[in-house]
Amino acid sequence: MIRIIPAEERYYSDKGWVKSFFLFSYSDYYNPENLRFGELSAFNEFIIEPDKGFSFHPHAEMEITTIVLEGELTHQDNIGNRGTLRNEDVQCITTGTGIEHSEFNRGKKSLRLYQIWISPYRSHLEPAYSKKRFEASNWKNRLLPLASGQGFEDVLKINADATIYRTCLEKEHILHFDLKEGRLVFIYISAGELSVNGQKLGQGDQARLNQEESLHLDTTSSAEFVLIDIPASREKFVK
Repeated sequence: MIRIIPAEERYYSDKGWVKSFFLFSYSDYYNPENLRFGELSAFNEFIIEPDKGFSFHPHAEMEITTIVLEGELTHQDNIGNRGTLRNEDVQCITTGTGIEHSEFNRGKKSLRLYQIWISPYRSHLEPAYSKKRFEASNWKNRLLPLASGQGFEDVLKINADATIYRTCLEKEHILHFDLKEGRLVFIYISAGELSVNGQKLGQGDQARLNQEESLHLDTTSSAEFVLIDIPASREKFVK
């Protein structure tokens, strides 16, 4: 089954210094019918103005992955990490038993990023931070894993049975993705148009898929998107 959610159904917030799209209930957006998809509990798109950002705030019991699309993100936390991420950089935070961090745009241009929250497979983990740069050429016409708890090499490690992929698909190229039993797939379109098993998606659209044996992905022009492979049901924490 494929559920297509068009871009105009995203929750949009404009606070002047930050513009946000929330794909699941988050912050001041609450919809009891849109709390999560499997173990994926947040997918947020933020556009943050220069010299603005989020001051120190706490998180716990969540794996948070941030993908920088445009601009610069300066991260600082209370476990000793500080640094700046730019286009093509990705960071992962295991919030575990608790972490505090800040996120600011210290650059001269607008910052655009995705932030993805996935539930960990264990509770009471020690907080941790990691980051990595991925070259755009490596996700052209292939599903490139960025962050995963499924044993991929040369990716950021997360404590979840999930994988976050990034792709730029060109015309006349086709990708296939097989779903194992009990798995879900979430797709979000960053740019262009994508066909998923014959159904068309445009920029800002999302697809939530379950009970599909395989995915056939193609485009008549080009498409940039994020694909997340996640468990269908949230298991209880292993303590």
